[in-house]
Amino acid sequence: MKKIALSLLLVTLSLFGGTINIAVAANVADAMEELKAEFQKSNPSTEVQVMLGSSGKLVAQIKNGAPFGVFLSADMEFPYALYEEKIAITEPVVYAQGELAYLSAKSVNFSKGIALVAEPSIEKIAIANPKTAPYGKAAVETMTNAKVYESVKSKLVFAESISQAVTYATTAADIGFVAKSSLFGANMKKYKEGVNWVSVDTKLYTPIKQGIVILKNGADNNEYKAFYDFVLSPKGKEILKKYGYTV
Repeated sequence: MKKIALSLLLVTLSLFGGTINIAVAANVADAMEELKAEFQKSNPSTEVQVMLGSSGKLVAQIKNGAPFGVFLSADMEFPYALYEEKIAITEPVVYAQGELAYLSAKSVNFSKGIALVAEPSIEKIAIANPKTAPYGKAAVETMTNAKVYESVKSKLVFAESISQAVTYATTAADIGFVAKSSLFGANMKKYKEGVNWVSVDTKLYTPIKQGIVILKNGADNNEYKAFYDFVLSPKGKEILKKYGYTV
């Protein structure tokens, strides 16, 4: 009887999944909601907990023992650093390529291109911290390559993450460099392409290839592997494309 009872208990426990903790770059916030929802259709017993932040800050948390099993970065550099330190157990692969966009709550003349940020009417420019946020680094590269950085650097307002840069761009600043993917969420539909935002010329910055890895905490855990595989699956890529990524 005891063996039967134990077998029944094991079968019962196998029907219930656990909680998986995923570290996610802030630019993926809106897409992640849909990725989670779709993943849980086929994995209803797995609870997905997401921590959003700048990639650099998430890496610092991971190195300090934060219990994440999968990391979706905004670049390839941070996940490769974790892989080289054997904190990540899979070599980074690209799950999406992002783009920069200019965003303003006001109607502005985007026909001027990058020269717009040097106009006297633009007094504050929001960007994510380039030291911890790859999209912030790309914004600085854009302005440097366009030869406007020195003339506008005193205007820069630094956000902790690219999602906070979106908030700053629509409140405290006149314009901001944001992830194009952040403009496809339901709460951003009031901002119109060509009126409030346009894509930044991709020739002005290095392509933003975003990497995913499984971390040591996710080793030998089928639920982390299932989520990792889903992000890279045709359905995962289809969702990411909806939010402005190239996959």
